[in-house]
Amino acid sequence: MKLTVLGATLAGLCQPAYSASLEVTHWWTSGAEAAAIKVIADAFSKSGHTWVDGAIAGAGGVARPLITSRITGGDPMGATQFTHSAAMGELIEAGFMRDVTELAEANGWKDKIFPPSMLKSCTFDGRLYCVPSNIHSQQWLWLNNSVFTKNGLAVPQNWEEFVAAAPELRKHGITPLVQGRQAWQLQLTFNVLMVSIGGPDLFLRVYQDRDEDFAAGPEVARVFTAAAEARAMMEGINVQEWNMAARTVIDGSAAGQIMGDWVQGEFTQAGMTEQDYTCLPGLGEHQYITAAGDAFYFPKVTNPEIIAAQDVLANVIVSPEVQVAFTAAKGALPVRGDIELTDATACMKKGMEILQKGHVIESVNTLVSPDTVARVTDLVVEFFADPNFDPARAQAEFAAIIATAD
Repeated sequence: MKLTVLGATLAGLCQPAYSASLEVTHWWTSGAEAAAIKVIADAFSKSGHTWVDGAIAGAGGVARPLITSRITGGDPMGATQFTHSAAMGELIEAGFMRDVTELAEANGWKDKIFPPSMLKSCTFDGRLYCVPSNIHSQQWLWLNNSVFTKNGLAVPQNWEEFVAAAPELRKHGITPLVQGRQAWQLQLTFNVLMVSIGGPDLFLRVYQDRDEDFAAGPEVARVFTAAAEARAMMEGINVQEWNMAARTVIDGSAAGQIMGDWVQGEFTQAGMTEQDYTCLPGLGEHQYITAAGDAFYFPKVTNPEIIAAQDVLANVIVSPEVQVAFTAAKGALPVRGDIELTDATACMKKGMEILQKGHVIESVNTLVSPDTVARVTDLVVEFFADPNFDPARAQAEFAAIIATAD
C-alpha cells in the first residue's frame, strides 16, 4: 500500500542512549493480526528498545480480565492494547494508567488524529490516557462471491436479499451464515443487527436513552426477528474463534459472516482478491459504523527508562509509515487524517466514505457499563444457542435489562 502524507511529517526517532525492554500485551493472534502487530514491533525495535511480546490467545473476552488483573495486582506490563471501553475508564479513575496528554501535545496528535472521536474516546476528565492505533468498525456482512455465483444466485446487496438466498444455499450444503460461538461474537452479531436493521436512532434510544418502553416496542421487535433469521442461518457449523469462522467463508463451506472489518485482513492473508468477496457496511441497510477501534494504554510505572520507551512506542504507533503498513495488514482504517491511502481496497474506501459523511455510531461499550454489556451478552448467547427461544420472550427480557441499565 502506497503512502502519501499530506502536510508535515513526523520526525524520525533518534536512537536512545540506553535500551529498555518493554512488555506489550495484546490479543492479536490470528494470521492477519500477527502480521499487523509485527509492523509495530519491528518499528519499535528499530528505535533501539526491545519489544517483549505478551500475546494473549482467546481475543478480548479472555484477554481483558487478564490484563486488568495484572495492572490492579501490581504486575503491570509496559503497554497494552485495549479497546475504548468503560472497563478501562475504571482503571483510569483508580489511578493505574498513565496520562499522556503532554506527549500528545508535544507531537501534535490533535491535528493529526481523525476523526476527533478517536482522541475523545481516550479522554477522561479532560486528560488523554491512550494512543489510538486504528479505526475498526463491526457493522459488516462479508460474502464469498463464488458461493453465490456457482449456485446460480446473485450476490446479495443487503440483509433481505441475503436471507432470501439462504434456502437455496442450504440445498447445496452451504451454511448461509457463520459466526464463532464465543460470547463476544454473538453479542457483536446482535448489536450489529440493532444498528443495521433498526438504525442508529433506534440503537441510541435503547442504549443511550435507555428507553425501556421503546425497547419493548415494535421497532425493536424487527431486530429480534432478524436475530431469529440469523440464528436459523447459523445452524450447521460449530466453530469458536472468529478467524476460524472466516476460514469457512474463505473455503466456501459458509456463504457469509457478520464481523468487523478486520476480517478483510484474513481474506488477504488467504490470497483472496477484491473480486472474490463482497463487503456490505451496515449489512447493506443502514450504513452506519462504529469508529471505536483499538488503542494502546500505558500503566503507571516509576522506572524512567520504561517511561521513555513508552513515549517511543506511542510515537511509533501514530507515525505515518506504521499507520499505513499496520492498517493494511489488519484490515483497518488509519487514525491519521493526513494520510492518503492510494492503494486502499474498495472495502476500505467504503469505510472511509462513511467516516467522512459522519455516519458513525458510538460503541455499546462506551454507552453502558460493563455489567449491562455482560447482561445483554448472557441473554443473546442463550438466544442464539436455543432455536426454541421465542424472539418475543427474548425482547421482553432485553427490555427489562434496559430498564435497569447503567
